Formats: sequence, structure tokens, C-alpha cells
Amino acid sequence: MKLTSLLLVAGAACLSAVISAQNDWKTYGNDPGHQRFSTLTQISPENVAQLTRAWEFDTKVPGRKWQNTPVVIDGTMYITLQNGGVVALEPETGRELWRYETPVRGRSVRAVAHWPGDSSAGARLLYGAGDKLIALDPKTGRVIESFGTKGVAEVHPGGPPARGGEFGTGFQLSSPPAIYKNLAILGGSQAEGAVVGPPGDPQAFDVKTGKRVWRFRAVPRPGDGNSGSWGEGWKERGGPAIWGQITVDTERGLVFLPTGNPGGSFYGGDRPGDNLYSISVLALDANTGEYRWHFQTTRHDIFDSDLAAAPALIDVVRNGQRIPAVAQVTKMGGMLFILDRLTGKPIFGVEDRRVPPSNVPGEKVSPTQPFPIKPAPWARLGMTKADITTVTPESNKFCTAWWEREQMYNDGPYTPYGHKVVSVVFSGTIGGGNWGGLAFNPLLGLIFVNTSNLATIGRMVADPKGEGYRNEFAYTRFWDDNKYPCQQPPWGELVAVSANTGDIVWKIPFGIYPELVAKGIPATGTPNLGGPITTASGLVFIGATKDARFRAYDAKTGKELWYAQLEAAGGATPMTFMGRTGKQYVVIAAGGPGDTDRGGTQLYPQKLVAFALPDRNSAQSAPTPIVTTARTAGNAPQAAALAEKGKALAEQRCTNCHGLQTITVDGRSRDAWALVVNEMMGLGAEVTDEESRAIIEYLSRDFPAKR
Repeated sequence: MKLTSLLLVAGAACLSAVISAQNDWKTYGNDPGHQRFSTLTQISPENVAQLTRAWEFDTKVPGRKWQNTPVVIDGTMYITLQNGGVVALEPETGRELWRYETPVRGRSVRAVAHWPGDSSAGARLLYGAGDKLIALDPKTGRVIESFGTKGVAEVHPGGPPARGGEFGTGFQLSSPPAIYKNLAILGGSQAEGAVVGPPGDPQAFDVKTGKRVWRFRAVPRPGDGNSGSWGEGWKERGGPAIWGQITVDTERGLVFLPTGNPGGSFYGGDRPGDNLYSISVLALDANTGEYRWHFQTTRHDIFDSDLAAAPALIDVVRNGQRIPAVAQVTKMGGMLFILDRLTGKPIFGVEDRRVPPSNVPGEKVSPTQPFPIKPAPWARLGMTKADITTVTPESNKFCTAWWEREQMYNDGPYTPYGHKVVSVVFSGTIGGGNWGGLAFNPLLGLIFVNTSNLATIGRMVADPKGEGYRNEFAYTRFWDDNKYPCQQPPWGELVAVSANTGDIVWKIPFGIYPELVAKGIPATGTPNLGGPITTASGLVFIGATKDARFRAYDAKTGKELWYAQLEAAGGATPMTFMGRTGKQYVVIAAGGPGDTDRGGTQLYPQKLVAFALPDRNSAQSAPTPIVTTARTAGNAPQAAALAEKGKALAEQRCTNCHGLQTITVDGRSRDAWALVVNEMMGLGAEVTDEESRAIIEYLSRDFPAKR
């Protein structure tokens, strides 16, 4: 079997998908396409049960929740803190190297972004705090004075102050920018309920200067393409926010943005129409911000069903053809849309189904909504009184009494919040697949996604300010006084979907309530918030659940292989990397959401926790070099001939599906390129010494490490 044939046989993504991850974890999703896939194989299904704590780092920063995913770049780990600061750590020990305390306070931004530098400017970290984009020197933690105003760039889109929102009025960066060439592409988090407020336009800024390069109007105005879907409601409209992670196809120069709901989360009487580009996967030219395509997953949203997860770039193999695709999970009932990356058309089909009308005066909902044919929605989409939980008699009594007292009802998916009556809505404002998103294993062709089966309730009443209607029970969870959801389990699920067929491969309850298990009640699943990662050895790692467990699953079967009890829920996405000593680590932020005191301060410690195999196991499992990294000694013509042979091999086997730009964008040392081949050997690929040396010679000659 040749170097890349293992991937081709598995329906995966050629050599580029394997090389792209390497030993570091360079972005929130490990690669610009947010696959969250690592090529590392030292920790495997056979030895994962032996994982133990390697180190932990206490942030010592009070905060209500912590959703950070560390990145490891060139031997240093970087994390963001709950108060907007950044810390650099030694990744093998958790020892603090430097700390930047920003004067700008804002939400956790989940990760930092890294730009490697070029001939005219050095590398930098970029991240948001409040409505500012900040650039730091990765080595020292000092601000880069030439960026923006003394290291801080103003990225607020302007516009009127927010009015009519359920939360605050500010604009802030809740996710790191996506990096493409010399651009930092970002969106903002806003007062989602604000009828009037700042626009949610995506913007791109020069990573060297902090100056804005382009901006795209997320609410089209008269004369723009796709305008006319708001009536007069486009004027001074708050949002739609783009607060989730942004995805870049670096090879094709495309950026994919998950857009939020329109301003006015639950009432749209003042914005008749589908309200483009809200609740859409929006594809733009990454260089210019020009429109390419969109796909709207919820029309005329009145459910707070904003797209929060990063669109993930995957490959679909159908009828022997490889289709570049983008996968988007939504908050609505475990719906996963798999779209052609170049056109936005659904690969497995979508059907419009009729949905219930609204009885709120002046509200005109869309009569139909799109439902993916494959994969079919796997989470609960509705309930009746007969579906009330019987897990415990106490829970049944509590939920039944609540249902009867409020005369609740549900008419199936997309049931609107009712006027003067209480609606039960699935998946609610926190259900389905949230910002945790999905992971994709290109070797197996499997998509992994976790979902919450948790309803919210609501009732629309006239706004006392005369501004339409408001949801008086907004964001109220339909659960009992123990926070057990009021419908029958499962209350949380972890699912594997075949990217090539759209079929669900396995589905399991995700999470437990220990007190219920102690009573003999089996795994029910729990509401969860956070996301998975997957590795080439065939593992899925995920925290996310309310039970504060960090778990590893067999990617092929869904069997739980290991768990560790954390001090707080791992409400974040984990990551993995190879340390400089040859040991693989897996890291999760344990910081909620969990119980808080009356002031909103987290009651549990907020720690970054790293796990690794015992030294004897990691030494036995460490990749053993099996191809030489030495140049062809003293014979330049022979070396050149060998490199040309390697070039032909690479072009023959890889460029037909991804191109060499994706493979070689970062450049590597000769030893690093050799490790790529060794990693493939660890996956079982057979390659002759001659072919190995030829490929390494070519990659080392034409794509050396950047300095």
C-alpha cells in the first residue's frame, strides 16, 4: 500500500488531511476547516484506559463559566482567561511562562488565533476582548505596538445603541478571528433580542495594521443581492450576530460563517419575510468579502435558533467521486446539513415540511422549514403530555403539574411560542447541537456530534413599551426542581454519522446522573455544552456533560473506553498535542457551566487539566523513526533527481482532491516531514524506503520550515 492509499481506501482526504494536524494544535478546531482531527496515535483504544493526570493549571480567575480550548504552537500553549487575559504555558508541565492582563474586559473568546508572520512582520497572537481586537507577541506576551492603536484595534461595527434586547446592549468578540493569509476575519456577539442595534456584519482586518479590509452586510439593503426579505425591518436592525467560530477553506479562498438570529429573538412581526442572511451558512470570498452562496437553515426565526457551531469542512465520497463539503449542525432537533462546499446545495437532499402557524397578532411565520433527508434528525422534535418523564415519581409529578397548570402544548417541530398560552419548544434555546459543534475523522469518514434534548417553554405577551410582543418565559428550561428534563430520556446523545452515506452509524445516551444510576436507573444522558475531537488512532474525546466527566469513546462503535472525573463540568472543547519529549497529551478546560453563588461566581475551581499515558506506556507507544531523514550525501544531482521523483509521487496521489497548497501551507523541517511519513506508518500504511526518501526530499526542498 502506498503512502496515501490508506486514506484513499478509507474514503478520507489524501495526504493533506493527515499532514495538516501534526504535533501541535494550532487553532480552536486544529485546522482552519474545523475538523478537530488529530493524526496522533500514541493514545489508542488499546491503552486509553491507562490515561492519568499529567498536570493541572488553576486560572485563579473568578468567573461564571470557562469555554476555552488551548492552542499549542511551536512548543508553547496559549489560553484565554475568563476576564479577557491571555496566559502562555509550558505545555508539558502547565508552568506559566507569561500572562497578559488586558485593560479591556469581555467574555471568554474560547481561544486565541495565531498568525505565523512573514518577511515584513513577526508572528502574533490575535484575540478579542470586549469590542477590541488585540495583537500580542507570542514569545513575550507584550502588545504589538504597530497594530491598531498600541496593540489594540477597534472592531465595533458602529450603528445605533441596542434597544429592546433581553441581554445587555454591547457588541463583543466571543470567538477568535479566523486567519486567512494576512487577514483576521471576525464576527461579533450582540444583544440577540435587540430590535434596534449594531449590525452583525462580518469584517476582515489586516493582521499587521489592524485596519479594516472588507465588510459584508449581513442584512441586505435595497439594491443588495438577496434583499427584500425583511419588509421595512432591515432598518437599524440589530444583528444577526456571528458569534460562533468562522471556517476558512484556505485552498479555495472561501470563508464560511454561521449567522445568528435576527434582532428580536422571539417576535418578528416587524420583519416580515425569511430575513436573510439570518440563521444561515454564509459563504464569502475570503479575500474580498464578496458573496458566493448561502443556505438558510431556519426561515424567519422566532426560536433563538442561531447557528453557533463552526461549519466543518469535510469530504464526501459518492459514486467514486470526492465532493468537497461543509457540515453544519443546528440547535433544532439534532439536524445536520451536509452541503456542497462550492454551491451550498444539500448533498443528501432537503425537503420543505409544513410547520405550525403562529397565533401571535401580527406574526407571520414561514409556512415551511427545511429538514435534511439524510441524516434524518435524531433528537426529539416534539412531545405530548404522555411523553412526560417517568424516570422518578417525583419528577413525573412535578412536570405533570407544571404542564397542567400552564396548559402547555406542542404541535411538533417549529411550534411557535404561543400568545396567552404556554408552548413547549424543542430543541429550545439551549438544545440540539450548540456552539460545541462537531468533529470529523477523515480516515473513517465519520462525523461526531453531541446534542442536548432539552425543551424551553414560552408565552408571548404584549410588550409594555408598545414594541410588539415579548416572551415572558424566555429561556426557561422545561425541567424539574432537580434539573431533570421533563420529557422521557435520552436527555443528551452522542452520534456518529457517515459522511459518505448520510446514515447514522451509532447513537448513544451521553452523560449520567450518578444519583439516578445509584438507584438502578441506567444512563439517561444529560444536557451538554461543549464539543468533541477525534484522533487517527480511532478515539473520540469529549467533556461537555453536566456530570463533569471527561470521556474517551471508540470512534467506530461508540463504546465508552475511559473517563476521568473533573472538578467542574468540561464545558469546552478539548485538544491534543505531542509534547517535545515524545508524549501525547489530551487537555480539557474544567470550568462550568456549574453551580454559582448569588453573585454569579463559580463555586468550583476552574482548571485546565492535562492527561497522558504513564511514562512506560508512552515510551513503548511513541512513533519509531523508520525512514532516514538524512540528505543524499555529497551528491546534489542525485538529491535533485530524488526530489523530482517525490514531486511526481505527491502530485499523482494528492493533488486530485486537495492540491499541494493545503498540504504545504506551513512548511516544515526535514525531520518534521519525516515524522509525517512515520505517522502514516503508525496508521498501517506500507511504503518503501525509496519512496519515503523521495517524498521527504521533495517536501523538504520545496516546502522548508518558515523562519
